[in-house]
Formats: sequence, structure tokens, C-alpha cells
Amino acid sequence: MVFFGAACVETFIQQLINGLTLGAVYAMVALGYTMVYGIIQLINFAHGEVVMIGAMVSFSVIGALVAAHTGLPAWAIVFAAAAAAIPVCMAVSYLTERIAYRPLRGAPRLAPLITAIGISIILQQIGLMIWSRNPLAFPQILDNRVFHVAGATVTSVQLAIWIVSILMMTGLAAMVYRTRLGIAMRATSQNPQVAGLMGIDIDRIIAATFIIGAALAAIAGVMVGTYYGIAHYTMGSLLGLKAFCAAVLGGIGNIPGAMLGGIVLGVVEALGAGYIGDLTNNWFGSNYQDVFAFIVLILVLVFRPSGLLGERVADRV
Repeated sequence: MVFFGAACVETFIQQLINGLTLGAVYAMVALGYTMVYGIIQLINFAHGEVVMIGAMVSFSVIGALVAAHTGLPAWAIVFAAAAAAIPVCMAVSYLTERIAYRPLRGAPRLAPLITAIGISIILQQIGLMIWSRNPLAFPQILDNRVFHVAGATVTSVQLAIWIVSILMMTGLAAMVYRTRLGIAMRATSQNPQVAGLMGIDIDRIIAATFIIGAALAAIAGVMVGTYYGIAHYTMGSLLGLKAFCAAVLGGIGNIPGAMLGGIVLGVVEALGAGYIGDLTNNWFGSNYQDVFAFIVLILVLVFRPSGLLGERVADRV
């Protein structure tokens, strides 16, 4: 590896591009974690499996449309897959909140946490029964054009992931800070009892939070499947854990923090895997690339326990 000069700059830019793509996915998933935690202080460990279901449903829809020879353009097929995955993930997340979490809302905090882990395992096994234990190869129907930027390459799929992520995160921020639903969500986060006395339907707001997070998770699942070209019933476990770490890194309960945490985590992981992997002939980086993200998380929490932008959780009275 050349440490100075054009080669080093090209490597840095390439890993930065890869990291931004990965970080955009982490940020989309992290928003689901941070929204739920900001409202009811629940770590929804089943959220990663919602991403998995989104990827699997989109795989099934894409495969069916391709096999049917509908003549639709590739982008329309992917859009149809996302349109099918979103309501399925919304329904799964709503039922999870309604059946598993709502009855435990007043229980000790450990009970919902254990329940979330149990729901995660259940959803994972449902995915196994429906789509089998074998990795599923996504049909590569998109024309993944390659563009050259300062010696590095960026693909059209990466550009699409960036654009969709920016639109989704901007839309979420506008909804939370500019609409009546967002005002109700922030009021519920501050104090659910007082919000209820002011006429806000707390159950509806909490359910809406789960549903919105599930929609983002479904889109993230489509992104992961399209970008990596593969889906598996266990794919949500590590992805969900990293996204949760991204939410903690940015400041749990803080929506801008989840976005920043996802981007930082993705860039750190890509740069660490690229540079250290190259230094060790691609042995250390390829096998231990997940370590870098967690090392940074630990360091940030040691020196700034509230995360990069601070934890935004109201005091309960």
C-alpha cells in the first residue's frame, strides 16, 4: 500500500464512498431504534428482523415479477418490491407492539427487553420456515453503471441508496418537527401522562412510531438486498445490532444523532477494513472488520456516554 500520493487518496475516497453507503443503511435502521426508545424507552431488538423481512419480501416480489416476464423496467420492479415490503413490515411491527409490548408497558424495564429478544428469535424462525435456511441471491436486474470519481468508483446503486436515504431522513425530520403527528410524538416522549391529559391518544402515537420505523426498515432491507445481492434469515441480527450501536453512538432518542451515528459507524468500518485489511494482506480486515465499529463505539461512550449529540430522553415524573 502506498501511504502518500495518488494511490492513498484513491483508496481513501473509495473507502469513504463505501462507508457512506453502508452508513446510510445503518442510519435508516437506527432511526427505528431511536424513535421507539425516545417514546417509550424500549430497546426493540426485534427491529433488525423487520429489516430481514423487508429484504425477503422484496426478494420474493422481484423474483415473481421477473419470472412472470411482465416487461416492467427494472426500477419499476424494485419500486414494486419496496411497495410490497413496506406494508408487510408495518403490519409485523404493529402486531409486535400490540401483542407483545403494549401489555408490558407498565412492567419492569427488563421484561420488555427480554420480550424483544424473544420476538427477534420468533421472527427469525418464521423467516427460516418461509424462505429456508439457504442464502438467497437477489436477481441483479438493475443496470449498475459505474462512475469514476477522483480515481475511485461509485455505482448507480450506491447513488440511489444515498438519494433515497437522504429523502427518507429529510421526510422523517420534517414529519417529526413540522406536523401535528410529530408534535404529538414529541409530547408523548416528554411526558406520556400529561400528553394523554391533553387529548393525545398515547397508544395510537406509540403504534405510529413502530409503524414509521418499520417502513424505514423495509426500505433498508430492499437497499441491503439490492446492494449486496444476497439475503438470509439471520441477516437482521448483526445489522440490527450495528444500527442500535449507531443510535447509541449518535445519542439514543436523538433523531439527528441516529443519522450521524449511522454515517460515522459506516465510514469507520469501511476505512478500518480497507486500510488495516490492506496492511495485513486482507486477512485482518476481512475477518475482523466488524471490530472497528464497536471499538469506536466503546471509545465514544467512555469519553462521552451520552453519545455524539447527546441522549434526548425526558425525565419521567
